[in-house]
Amino acid sequence: MRPEHRGYVVALDQGTTSTRCILFDHAGRLVAVAQREHRQFFPRPGWVEHDAREIWRSVVKLVPEAMAQVDADPSDIVALGIANQRETTLAWDRRTGEPVGRAIVWQDTRTADLVADIAAAEGGPERFVDVCGLPLSSYFAGPRMRWLLENVPGLRARAERGDILFGTIDSWLVWNLTGGASGGVHVTDVTNASRTMLMDLRTLRWSPEMLEVFGIPPATLPEIRSSSEVYGLARSVVPGARIAAALGDQQAALFGQTGFDPGEAKCTYGTGAFLLMNTGQELIRSTHGLITTVAHRIGDAEPTYALEGSIAVTGSLVQWLRDNLGLIATAPEVESLARSVPDNGGCYLVPAFSGLYAPHWRPEARGILVGLTSFVTKGHLARAALEATAWQTREVVEAVGADAGLSLTALRVDGGMTSNNLLMQTIADVLDVPVVRPMVSETVSLGAAYAAGLTVGFWSDTAALRRRWHRAGQWEPAMDAAARDRGWTDWQEAVRRTFGWIRPDPPGVASS
Repeated sequence: MRPEHRGYVVALDQGTTSTRCILFDHAGRLVAVAQREHRQFFPRPGWVEHDAREIWRSVVKLVPEAMAQVDADPSDIVALGIANQRETTLAWDRRTGEPVGRAIVWQDTRTADLVADIAAAEGGPERFVDVCGLPLSSYFAGPRMRWLLENVPGLRARAERGDILFGTIDSWLVWNLTGGASGGVHVTDVTNASRTMLMDLRTLRWSPEMLEVFGIPPATLPEIRSSSEVYGLARSVVPGARIAAALGDQQAALFGQTGFDPGEAKCTYGTGAFLLMNTGQELIRSTHGLITTVAHRIGDAEPTYALEGSIAVTGSLVQWLRDNLGLIATAPEVESLARSVPDNGGCYLVPAFSGLYAPHWRPEARGILVGLTSFVTKGHLARAALEATAWQTREVVEAVGADAGLSLTALRVDGGMTSNNLLMQTIADVLDVPVVRPMVSETVSLGAAYAAGLTVGFWSDTAALRRRWHRAGQWEPAMDAAARDRGWTDWQEAVRRTFGWIRPDPPGVASS
């Protein structure tokens, strides 16, 4: 019999722009990685879609590619864990496995009018917070499910007959891995379910009240399970492997950063940015524009909750500078361009491209560039873009402090943008706390692997995982307090000017 520490854990990180398969060994070292991008579809203004079949085909190719790098076969895989983009929503046919159109991505705002109608009928957007911890917003999966039922011809009848399954990407992957139309398991975990507006945060079950509000047939939904347990055995891709964990990507990052205790926080910087603070078993209802969510649940243990500040546009702002404005040829060039000037030249860029998320929740807001003079160059714009990520981080940090009564002493960071040293220094400056980057930057994948490994005994407990966390870099605040306060005041004024740009059509005027 092989020693328990032999073999590898497979982590599938299904993100907004790409899917990655990473293998980790018992020491928590990344030993193999394979990655594929998938297409982004923008059929109308505000609409963002993915092809779920393309995502599944990527998984089918990526896992063998990563395993081949270490000459592993299925018997070497002790468990498989999944981390996924959370609110992205799709429907598929239970009998054929074919998706009903494309998946609606978390950035998509097509449900804004539907959300406004529900708010008017149900007593306002905050009416739902006590049940699901979330404000009524186009950000979440529940409104997208209702939109599909109301806008795809015949879908409601098919759903009520039991022919349709709804889910987030974790459900789609587990269902396909465990057999798909030939008997796939239809499950989700508590972290992903907590992003739908359909789960009661206290019972961790689908809320009959929320299902009625959104008109969702219960039989279409996956069974809610813990974040760390065996959901089933893979019948394809890596046959026989235990599928032993699933977490929403941001909760997976908190887990990978070993944020197991109340007060510990991390911020992941990718397409958007997401700051989560562990609040333990205490379910704190935010009064400052944050989301109350499930951080994780390990098997039958009590759930661990978190407060989250979700920022829609951070890394995608750099992509916008590259692809739409042509200011840079590659994303890493933004740092050198920003360093070509000593400051922002008095301009501020607020990237409310999909409205503003936490702590404002203003879907009608739109991006704005203010403070322009003939003095401003593309270097100043690049610096303003990086500063936008830093100031948005401060917004959610201030809200977390107000809700939880805790002062941040350091911020652990991860994600692709953490390779930008100027950005990390700017965040430390505007927060006035150290910013710390771990040795393993792929903390989303690491968290999925840790949770799966815990399930099957590959790692003994969370204390063993904490011993594997190591610091790779740290940035200390160096900004003058007066300059910090002045910049914060200017940023808040710039944000206020984004409000109210999208207005409802007057009566009798149809929107295009």
